[in-house]
Amino acid sequence: MYELFKKKRALAVYLLLANFAMYFGFRVWQAMFNNFAVETIGVGPAEIGGIQAIREIPGLLGFLVGFLVLALTETRLMALSIAVLGTGIALTGCASSVATLLMGTLIMSVGFHFFTPANNAVLLMAVEKRSAPRALGQLRSLGAVAALLATGAIYLLAGRVGYRPLFWGVGIAAMLVGMILLPFRFGEEGLPSGRRVRFRRRYWLYYTLAFLLGSRRHIFTTFAIFLLVKKYGIPVQTTALLYLVNSLINTYAYQWIGKTVARWGERLVLSVGFSVLILVFLGYAYISCLPVLYVLFILDNVIFGTSLANSTYLQKIALSEEELTSNLSLQQTLNHISAVVIPVIGGTIWALFGPQAPFLLGVGIALVSLILVQFMRIPLESRAGTGCTV
Repeated sequence: MYELFKKKRALAVYLLLANFAMYFGFRVWQAMFNNFAVETIGVGPAEIGGIQAIREIPGLLGFLVGFLVLALTETRLMALSIAVLGTGIALTGCASSVATLLMGTLIMSVGFHFFTPANNAVLLMAVEKRSAPRALGQLRSLGAVAALLATGAIYLLAGRVGYRPLFWGVGIAAMLVGMILLPFRFGEEGLPSGRRVRFRRRYWLYYTLAFLLGSRRHIFTTFAIFLLVKKYGIPVQTTALLYLVNSLINTYAYQWIGKTVARWGERLVLSVGFSVLILVFLGYAYISCLPVLYVLFILDNVIFGTSLANSTYLQKIALSEEELTSNLSLQQTLNHISAVVIPVIGGTIWALFGPQAPFLLGVGIALVSLILVQFMRIPLESRAGTGCTV
């Protein structure tokens, strides 16, 4: 991001403001959702699996971003997405049943899932290939800072003002930020003028890993905190504290991951990430010590940062920058095809075989991913060099 500030300052400022608003709002929703759903609405494991599955349906429509940017710019789509996310967060605070909880969740999800590919595409088009891993890591660190502030606010305020006022206040604030950013075009400078919707066979490994990354991620996001709340009865303050520690660590970890990808390459970083993930899933399946589960929860969130390597892998093998947005948006669709199904399967096998079952499914997914990563090859001319500064 330092290089981007020097060359395209207006674009860098736009990215910083938009990412802060998006991840502050999303973290508030994420940190309170399970406790709100269980304590206020009274949902069970099958219902939570169904809600989380439907929440991922907008991710299936992520490929539409590639078509939307033929008419809208990525930056305007980002602003609209923030406003939609805020609307969904505010409506979640109004929920009094599973149906109304689902409605707010679905609207929030539209904003979140349409923001992500547009955001990544803007950054990857704006920086050089050798600088991209560091820049993505730094931008994700900013998201961690926003999440850190959000979870800190929840920890301090949830017990005093309650869930609903926090959902309302943060949702309305996000709506306002999105509408304020929408008219401005200063964030569009320095980007390629053309866009193409083109999906290629040469990107097969990128597409496959996107599918598997979605599967593995949504097993953990759906069932890890739910296990801690349902089985161990942890309060919302503990949930918020876990996210707070995550955000604090990720403020530095994501930058380090970006530098590591730039130094050692995508294949090695993803291989290590999937190897550690297997141990994390096994821990949640068989370990009953709550402090250890807390550590594994934090470790999983750090490992998730390695997924940026799949995006930079696409940047390095792409035939044209004009194809980045459409393929990044297809990534969103691919990693949500399984993500829509996995929570339902996970909730069902939890009910049939016990809480270990979803996490053992995650072990299998991580193992397959580890094997496939070994086929990753990057053209020599696209490999990140050393000694470059973002």
